[in-house]
Amino acid sequence: MCAKRGGLLAFVPADHLRLKTPATQLATYTFNKHRIQHHFCSVCGIAPLGRGTDRSGNAMWSINVRCLEGVDIAALDVQHYDGRSA
Repeated sequence: MCAKRGGLLAFVPADHLRLKTPATQLATYTFNKHRIQHHFCSVCGIAPLGRGTDRSGNAMWSINVRCLEGVDIAALDVQHYDGRSA
């Protein structure tokens, strides 16, 4: 899913993220085991973030860095992950 939509994700603990727009104002999609809530705009379809837990059970957010204003994607140290084969 992430590869097809072009998501470039950064992961942060839930208590390190403060949303200006509540996630409740976004539509939510889950699939497979329904462990991650993928939030998206119901008007334009952009997928800025998701909420789930890490392997230790800690609440986490995934942020689509492509949705952040002022971030130079080319300057980031990107760690590629093959989620399809994992």
